[in-house]
Amino acid sequence: MAPTDAGGRHRASGLAFACASALAFGGSGPFARPLIDAGVDPLHVTWLRVTGAALVLLPVAVRHRRVLRTHPWLLLAYGVFPMAGVQAFYFASISRIPVGVALLIEFLGPVLVLGWIRIVRRHPVSRAATLGVILAVAGLACLVEVWAGVRLDALGLALALGAAACQAGYFLLGDAAGDEVDPLAVISYGALIATVLITVIAAPWNLPWHLLAGEVEIAGATTSALVSLVWLVVVSTAVAYALGVVAIRRLSPAVAGAVAYLEVVTAIVLAWLMLGEALSVPQMIGAAIVVAGAFIAQTSVPGTAAVPSPSPVPDTEPSAHPGP
Repeated sequence: MAPTDAGGRHRASGLAFACASALAFGGSGPFARPLIDAGVDPLHVTWLRVTGAALVLLPVAVRHRRVLRTHPWLLLAYGVFPMAGVQAFYFASISRIPVGVALLIEFLGPVLVLGWIRIVRRHPVSRAATLGVILAVAGLACLVEVWAGVRLDALGLALALGAAACQAGYFLLGDAAGDEVDPLAVISYGALIATVLITVIAAPWNLPWHLLAGEVEIAGATTSALVSLVWLVVVSTAVAYALGVVAIRRLSPAVAGAVAYLEVVTAIVLAWLMLGEALSVPQMIGAAIVVAGAFIAQTSVPGTAAVPSPSPVPDTEPSAHPGP
């Protein structure tokens, strides 16, 4: 009886950590948008977020420095795609399309993973996975209101799809890592590598630092831009990733991945409350269909292939993630 009770507590705490992680990731877009609207380039926002997270996680990287010798290519790929790619594409997309739409498109990443498994790896995909793909594509069609022409910014949509592709890379890299590498070690070095990469692209020496000392409007209230920045670095990146790692260890990948879709709902609600972004009725229906399809597809992926995503961020944004 005691082991059963312990297992129940273990699962309950894992669900709590997974929910908290999803909520933390979901705030990345709404807190990044005020900085972008104030004049900070999306790439600079990405650099600030990833660099700040790298500094916060630096003690973890030092503790796990041995992984640099054992899995260098995994760390490099993780820094390029899940950490840098998701964040950069997601923040660039929310500068052109609504946060909720960008995050929903980013969460097509699990669907892309299914395509990779079926076409590239030539592994069978269940009927539930096929249904999930069909629902996600149908929902996306409603989301962009194809019957009236693509009314959303085409470049913004393309950038969001880029975030989805990088998110898919996270799932595949998580599968490749297996149990050999501590997830916190991968996250910390991924942030460091992403910082180096984004530094070359974003040229932070041109960042308008004075804007960070200014004020932005969040949820109708005027506050310091540093509030948005600290939230992005600490809550939506470092804390969100750490909580996600704990959740993955306490839950199965499928359960943790399913709970991660709370990030989408969180981002949409926060974008409505903080930014006044509202979807039309057809877009809300499409959003629900996308989430349902992606959820069904995710839960159909067996084992480690369904390792859940943060963004990004993005937020999404990444969940930049990721999120962003």
